Amino acid sequence: MPERPPRSRDPRRRTTRRARPRARAGLTAPTAALTAVLVAGTGVLAGCDSSGSATPDATKKHTAAPAWNRSPESVAAVGDSITRGFDACAVLVDCPEVSWATGTDPGVRSLAERLLGAPAAKKNSWNHATTGARMADVPGQMELAAQEKPELVTVMAGANDACRETTGQMTPVADFRASFETAMRRLRAGAPKAQVYVSSVPDLKRLWSTGRGNPLGRQIWKLGLCASMLRDAQDMSEGARQRRETVYERVVAYNEVLKEVCAKDARCRYDGGAVFDYRFTGEQLSQWDWFHPSKDGQGRLAEIAYRNVTAAKYPG
Repeated sequence: MPERPPRSRDPRRRTTRRARPRARAGLTAPTAALTAVLVAGTGVLAGCDSSGSATPDATKKHTAAPAWNRSPESVAAVGDSITRGFDACAVLVDCPEVSWATGTDPGVRSLAERLLGAPAAKKNSWNHATTGARMADVPGQMELAAQEKPELVTVMAGANDACRETTGQMTPVADFRASFETAMRRLRAGAPKAQVYVSSVPDLKRLWSTGRGNPLGRQIWKLGLCASMLRDAQDMSEGARQRRETVYERVVAYNEVLKEVCAKDARCRYDGGAVFDYRFTGEQLSQWDWFHPSKDGQGRLAEIAYRNVTAAKYPG
């Protein structure tokens, strides 16, 4: 009997065997991709809850923060009496033309004029600040500012939250935070791309120290101006010292809130405490109350703001 020819192997088996390594190699692709994601950042880990399920945040793609526009073409301001130029031109009246943020007085050279030029500043800047405003009033001001669709919004508020009749009446830090967060949300609802420049609250204790040497200023302070800090200006008893220190610490806490809330918004810049640290002299305080900025003081605030808004590096 003739020998049978060798049985040829099924070519499909050879194909199957050769394909297996490729199949196993293919399993490493998702692993490599996952590794790349984990190396790039911890966002995927943060997007998983305790059960291992992905939360909605895990599906978000990382995007770079928008570049800060150092030459905005419109400015809106919110805040309190400082931004209204109160007591800078005459006693007990607003003087918005010398406002550090949007004023038109050439002696001040407001932030708006420095950024836009005088003719454009008159048309493309708006002042929604109000004398006596506290942070709780800023959300409403922000809504008005958002209607203008400004490219930059300035915020200076908080002094009136600390300037109360007594230290016990000062705005709690948690309420201050909630109001500022609400203000930012309302701005974003109406003007999502607006940039925000946030000024720190001035050092009220330093203003007391500077102005208490002026007899006229002390008489005005007796009318109740920022009583929590300025009452009994010459009293150096332990109780008075502690009262002033309590106000000082509250202002420090407010500024920390401004810094923290601003840091959560990619289009927000905090001044890094520049206004708080600024040493106002008698020349830079109102001759009528020795507390609010004078015209010269308003110019100093404009300088600080312009330097921070146009800085290449974030100051806060």
